[in-house]
Amino acid sequence: MTAPIALGQPLTLLDVFAIARGCAQVALAPAARARVAATRADLEADIATGRTIYGVNTGFGALSDTPIPSEHGAQLQLNLLRSHAMGVGIPLPIETVRAILALRTHTLALGASGVRPILLDALVDMLRADVIPVVPSQGSVGASGDLAPLAHLALVVVGEGEAVRAGARTSGAVALQQAGLTPLVLATKEGISLINGTQVTAAIGALALCDAAELVAAADIIGSLSLDAALGTVDAFDPRIHAGKPHLGQRRTAEIVVELISGSALRDSHIECGQVQDAYALRCMPQVHGAARGALHYVAGTLAIEINSMTDNPLILAAPDGGYDVLSGGNFHAGSIALPIDHMTAALTTLATISERRTDRFMGEHTSRGLPPFLAVSPGLDSGFMMAHVTAAALASECKSLSFPASVDTIPTSAGKEDHVSMGPIAARKLAAVAQNVACVLAIEAIVAARALDLRGHTTSRRLQAVHAAIRRHVAPLGGDRSHASEIEALAAAILKGELRVAAELPHEFAS
Repeated sequence: MTAPIALGQPLTLLDVFAIARGCAQVALAPAARARVAATRADLEADIATGRTIYGVNTGFGALSDTPIPSEHGAQLQLNLLRSHAMGVGIPLPIETVRAILALRTHTLALGASGVRPILLDALVDMLRADVIPVVPSQGSVGASGDLAPLAHLALVVVGEGEAVRAGARTSGAVALQQAGLTPLVLATKEGISLINGTQVTAAIGALALCDAAELVAAADIIGSLSLDAALGTVDAFDPRIHAGKPHLGQRRTAEIVVELISGSALRDSHIECGQVQDAYALRCMPQVHGAARGALHYVAGTLAIEINSMTDNPLILAAPDGGYDVLSGGNFHAGSIALPIDHMTAALTTLATISERRTDRFMGEHTSRGLPPFLAVSPGLDSGFMMAHVTAAALASECKSLSFPASVDTIPTSAGKEDHVSMGPIAARKLAAVAQNVACVLAIEAIVAARALDLRGHTTSRRLQAVHAAIRRHVAPLGGDRSHASEIEALAAAILKGELRVAAELPHEFAS
């Protein structure tokens, strides 16, 4: 049995993916419990001195100057969850909420929040027992934490709100009871610690980035198939060209294309045809795909930092004299990942637009180099892939609309106290939407390229033949006009699962 993923020690994006989509088990790292207990003791000692501490004996946000008597401390934390659970919209997917639960537990386990170890146990127990809170997708501006959605998640900890267990939506109290768990009575500081962070933005962004990693690889693979099926030249992928502009992503795409087409009988059949250069959608794959790959690794680096960060406020941190300080700051602000996430959305959109252009080249006789219009069986009687291309164009255009950066917007909230916000959750949800669109655009290109290859009369390389076979597992050969709608979506799902990457014998982009 695979060991549980330890929360409270460094996590990777693939760990988050495994928890969210692979339902990997989690546990607290051995050192986390002692670390959290020690910080809690420090906080309680500070509270005993009567010192004013934000969110402990004060109100929240613009009410931070309002003192709260100690006898109301627990009620303050419960009221915070109830008052902040104001989210609306379609609930986030179960896999996303699993990631949020894990990431919130993880940041608390880093030991700077001042919560009790029993709170971490409650969160871990919920994940293990498949008690997944119902979390609305809208309502966070990505500063002071993803407050509204995290409050919906936190309500289930105390036996309120709603949850899904074993596929059934029910009240949080019933879900906990069915799992044999007991609602937790919050202590001082624990309500604010449950909701003050960037974990909604980070979770949605991390899962979308894992999808993006498969899409970057798939763009190279499917683009290579299109290049070969379009009787293109590989001269533009000569490593000497890319040594002169040595962006790592660009060089990697050029290497992949050359590796995948190597040994193609189809390529050898026209090697002396005199073709000098191809259209940009084929010739400039290294420059365009490579830029997207560069964005992927940049954004992965920022998200890896974020998921392992202390995002609460205030934080209990070591002091220079060996003691500790309770410090208020702004680590809950998601600007550090909102801007990179917006960058990744734009990068994926370029993959959609160049893929749509490659698909278009197979639609007309003057660009397909001798193939029937729209690759139809009986052009005129049949429309072939005419409308598949239109769908790709529609999706690419939608991606452009979604690429306007959310992170450049801000609306002051909390009576002006929270006067600059990140809009990180909106950026992350847009990235997730664009990733789904791009998967379908690439699926359409793959279906069209596979059909073009069928018409050529020569086989491609061994690795691209394996890719062709993987496509055919989801999409039957064309024997006449039919709807490909369900096949497009099935192949898009297969792309996101890495099926074409595995067939092409390429490693995962995040593999060490």
